[in-house]
Amino acid sequence: MARKHRIFFWSVTAALGGFLFGFDTAVISGAEQSLQALWNLTTLEHGLTVSIALIGTVIGSMLGGIPAEQMGRKKTLFWIAILYLVSSLGSALVSNWYLFLFFRFMGGLGVGASSVAAPMYITEISPAQSRGRLVALFQFNVVLGILIAYLSNFLLQDIGNQAWRWMLGVQALPSLLFLITVQNIPESPRWLLLKKGLVDEAREVLRMIDPESFGQILLTLQLSAHPAEGNPPQSVRLFSSRYKTPVMLAVLFAVFNQVSGINAIIYYAPRIFEMTGLGKSSALLSSVGIGVINLTFTLISLNLIDRFGRRTLMIIGSFGLIITLGLVSRAFYLESFNGLSVPILLFIYIAFFAFSQGAVIWVFISEIFPNEVRASGQALGSFTHWFMAALITFLFPYFAEQAGGFATFLFFCVMMVLQLLFCWRIMPETKGTSLEQIERTFVVH
Repeated sequence: MARKHRIFFWSVTAALGGFLFGFDTAVISGAEQSLQALWNLTTLEHGLTVSIALIGTVIGSMLGGIPAEQMGRKKTLFWIAILYLVSSLGSALVSNWYLFLFFRFMGGLGVGASSVAAPMYITEISPAQSRGRLVALFQFNVVLGILIAYLSNFLLQDIGNQAWRWMLGVQALPSLLFLITVQNIPESPRWLLLKKGLVDEAREVLRMIDPESFGQILLTLQLSAHPAEGNPPQSVRLFSSRYKTPVMLAVLFAVFNQVSGINAIIYYAPRIFEMTGLGKSSALLSSVGIGVINLTFTLISLNLIDRFGRRTLMIIGSFGLIITLGLVSRAFYLESFNGLSVPILLFIYIAFFAFSQGAVIWVFISEIFPNEVRASGQALGSFTHWFMAALITFLFPYFAEQAGGFATFLFFCVMMVLQLLFCWRIMPETKGTSLEQIERTFVVH
């Protein structure tokens, strides 16, 4: 039991990066109107104020693999905690718009880097039989962070005209907790051995993770680090034919995650509800309702991902997304908005997404790359995810206005049909398989 608790503590600690990721992303929703009034921002300035963290996230995800490779997973998580702490305090205390942009951008860098380093760290310290559940803790914490941000904003909204400072500054508390706890976790044994050649240190961490099989795992890692004589070391460039399968899987998975329309629906839920004829009073209810459903079904998925597998959850989720998106598109085509039909369909959509794509993405991408390119591979998957998130979020209002709800949701529906085909015909199952076994399956030797 002590061993399981220890690994769970390490995983939860790394997953705190996910909680701050979710909180930082959502917290701006409660402060953006106050900020616009405070600095008398134009429409473009206001848009930049809200989206600057997302720009930082794209860059942070693109570059996050570099410190993870050079400094190690643990030190990278430590500096991510510093970014979150400085960003939250800086954003809350500034009186200058340009400084505010700087500190929010810094928080975005932390979000992007944490989406690379945290799932990768958890993957490398988890036993194969519980790896899916432990890595899915990251996504669970992302969703929990979003919900807590919504709730925190709601509770702080009436404390005066400086409420926005408290909304942004309260993030310093979990940031400080992350900073303290991350110093009490070990470094990834795979990084210790393969990047630094520290065999004894790697052996000790592996012994804590799996006292029965650590010797065999260590031997497998050493063999992958030192190929047999006569077999020269393979190229470690990510974009080489050797790694074409995991690269293809990661990019397609990340693209499908966003062309489901998830970020457009979460960010623009009140706008979508207004398109169906509902009043603005539904805005708070929709955001909190989406947050609760997202959290609930992420938790359900977390408990099923190692039992039924990543691929099974994705196939079930794809069917649910196709049906709900198809019915929403039909409602817009017929202009048939009976009561709460579209909001209810979107709540069901969120449930299917959280159950499948939401929980599986960070698990799957962190598993499929071999040890020597896992950091750059995770960065590629994370960057693709965030780039597509920014693109879809940016384009959604334009397409919703120009093409209408029918064509927009039909596009998302067709993309999910393609995702179903991808899951059925191409996506492999990785549950219960060691990282080294997965490497032998995917990598061209």
